[in-house]
This record gives sequence, C-alpha cells and structure tokens, in this order.
Amino acid sequence: MGAITFDKTTLAILAEALERLDEGFRDLPAFAPIIDHEVLRAVLLETADRMQDNFPYQHPLYAGQMLKPPHPVARLAYAMAQTINPNNHALDGGRASSAMEKEAVAHIAAMFGWHEHLGHLTGGGTMANLEALWTAGRLHPGKRIVASQQAHYTHSRISEVLGLSFQAITTDGRARMDMDALEAVLQTGEIGTVVVTMGTTATGSVDPLPDVLALREKYDFRIHADAAYGGYYNLVGNLTPEVRAAYDCLNQVDSIVIDPHKHGLQPFGCGCILFKDPAVGALYKHDSPYTYFSSAELHLGEISLECSRAGASAVALWATQRMFPLERGGPFAADLAKCRQAALTLYAMLNDNLRFMTVFPPQLDIVIFAPTGSSASAISRRSREIFDAAAAENLHLALASFPQTLIEKTWKTIEWDQPTVTVLRSCLMKPEHLDWIEDIGTALEAAASAAVMG
Repeated sequence: MGAITFDKTTLAILAEALERLDEGFRDLPAFAPIIDHEVLRAVLLETADRMQDNFPYQHPLYAGQMLKPPHPVARLAYAMAQTINPNNHALDGGRASSAMEKEAVAHIAAMFGWHEHLGHLTGGGTMANLEALWTAGRLHPGKRIVASQQAHYTHSRISEVLGLSFQAITTDGRARMDMDALEAVLQTGEIGTVVVTMGTTATGSVDPLPDVLALREKYDFRIHADAAYGGYYNLVGNLTPEVRAAYDCLNQVDSIVIDPHKHGLQPFGCGCILFKDPAVGALYKHDSPYTYFSSAELHLGEISLECSRAGASAVALWATQRMFPLERGGPFAADLAKCRQAALTLYAMLNDNLRFMTVFPPQLDIVIFAPTGSSASAISRRSREIFDAAAAENLHLALASFPQTLIEKTWKTIEWDQPTVTVLRSCLMKPEHLDWIEDIGTALEAAASAAVMG
C-alpha cells in the first residue's frame, strides 16, 4: 500500500492568491522581512521529520477519533490570511476578517433557520459551550444545568468553572437523554437550562429534541443545543424520520454550538456560538441598545468572552462556504450524506459477521461494536486486542467504555462481571470512507483473525 499523497499542487494557487493580496498594498513603501531561507529550510524539514510521528488522520483507513482533514480551500485561505495575521477581537485588528466572520456565521445561523441572531466564532466547542452556559447562568441565576450522561464532559466541567450547579440525566437504550428522568428533575422547579446533544461524541446519538420542546411548554427553562459534532447533519436527507424531526426543531432552541473544525472542513480550532435572541448581547457588560447587536458596526470582541481570536479562522471558513454553500442538495451536503451511508454500510456488514456484535444503529456517522464474547471482561479484552491488531493492518479505530446500564438491554445474554464494557468505535467522518468500506471490512476481518491467533 502506498503512502498518503499530500496535496502540494494547490500551493501554486496560494502563490497566485498572495500576489493578488499584495496588490491591495501597492501604495506602501517597499518592505520585505529579512529571512534566512537556508535556516528556514533546515528547520522546516526537521519539523516534517518530527510530524511523521502521527496516525494517518487524512487517510480513509483512519476511522478512530473525530479528525477530519480541512479542505484545501480552508488550508490555503488560512495560510494566506496568516501573512497578515488579523485579530478578530476588534475591528482595528481584523477589519476584513471581522466582516467575513459575520457573513460566515450568518450563513451558519441561516442553516438553522435563524435570520436574526447573535453569534461569533470561538477557539472550539468548549469555549462556545462556555459562552452558552455563562449566558444561561446569567439569565437563570441559581438554577441548575442538566445534560445527558452521554453529553460531552465539557458541560459538567464548564458548570464547575462557572460555579453553576450541574446534573447528568440518565439515558435510554440508544444513549439519548431519557425523557421520564428529565421530567422528574424538571418537576423540582430547579432547572434553568437543558442541554440537548445533537450527536454525542461517543455514539453519535441525537437527543429527542421534539420531546424536550414539549416539556418546555410545561416547565420554564432554556434549551441549549450542543451540535458541535452533529450540527451540519441538518443539511442531510438520509436521516431516520426520528432524527430528522429533531433537526427540524433546532430553530426553536435558545442557543446552538457548532464546530466547523469537525464536519465544516476547517483547521483546528474553529467553533461557533449562536444565540437566537440578539438581546443577550447586553450581558457582555455594556449599555448598547438592542439594535446594536445586529449592527454592521458591531465589534465581535464586545460579544465574546475570548479576547484575541485568529482572524485567519474566519477567512478560511468564509472561503470554504463560498466554495461549498450550506444548502440541502449541494455538494457539501452530499459529502455528509456519504459519511452517513458509510456508517450504515459498516453497521450492516458487522451485523452479518458472526465475529462481531453491534449495539444500536448509527444515528449519524459513528458505529460502536465489539467482538462477540460471553462476558463484559472478555469482550473488553478482545476489543483491545482487535484495536491493536487493526492498527497493524493500518486500520485505526477507537476504544470506548460504556456502562452496563446502557448496553444490557441490547446484549441480554452476556455476563456482566464488571460494571463497564470496552467496545470498538468507528467514526466515519470522511466522504471517502464510503468507497473504502470494503477495505475497512477486510482489515477488520484480518484483525479479528490475528487477535484469535495471538
């Protein structure tokens, strides 16, 4: 098998774009930085040697963690912007890139049906969720934050940082927030915000948002949608009716987080926080009128808890969305649909293979499965063995641990000799995964055979 072929042909396009950028500064006196190119070359080649110590994240045989290579247009736009290195904290530090950020964020908001909103980019989903929960705490002081047990751990951690009370809600047999358990907690009157996860990072499960909205009619609370991983699936048509219904309700929540550096083809780190009501901008300690928060003169730093932020992230996102508009039926949505189909295909293959057991059908593009076994400890041991054997076949998966309470209803015959079980997890985030499913299946079969022999 050949090595990864990294994209190098587009560097000529970058050089052409830099020439075009340079034309905007022709009136300035000539200036060129002094660079020792021989030293630069030596250091960069040494850096390349060090970077070889990596998993092949770009390759379709990497199907482990949530690592999706940025599109060339994002990489090149980012590199071009870095020659100026704008700071989007204030308009003076990033005039063009701030305008591009507002446009790019508005397109993301429109994807959820929000044509009036307040939002900006962040360094990632953690910071974006922090702003959402900070706002929630300000609007419902003293009230508790709740999220499912399968929600990202960042919510409990952020709540602790902000001094907010947090409670995890049990999940059903498909790793979604249990509605009976949620209502029992809501009846206390102590809940200020319910975090709904649109694609958990462990299993890709989507919380039943329509049911949460129905509960909001009975109880007073905010809804924050953590769509950091799954948000872009709003554009995809090959979802189950149940999941589609959840996405169709997203325009009714109070805030949304989405990570363009996951499915949005961006380099790390690029997150995004959106608020449905622009008036929440008043919480950022100034006395501007409501209309200011949707004004073209708005400084992004005035509605952000972060200060310095890379304007290059906004430039890269803007360029990507120009090339791939966020529209149903477009090329971007079609590639996401391939990721979803890859997961469905792998799930079907595993169900037909007596060597493996599945847990539940994928709701997005994550598949969790395990080798067959009679006990939780045996399954956990075999999962780790196959994980190592698969890596030897150049197939890179992930391991995940789940509690007995989540899986016992599906795996009814195994002995629970320990409270958790370790399983294999495959995150099929690249559209190319669909074309490589047979290769992934072959490598899995070889890994299972090698693990038995070992």
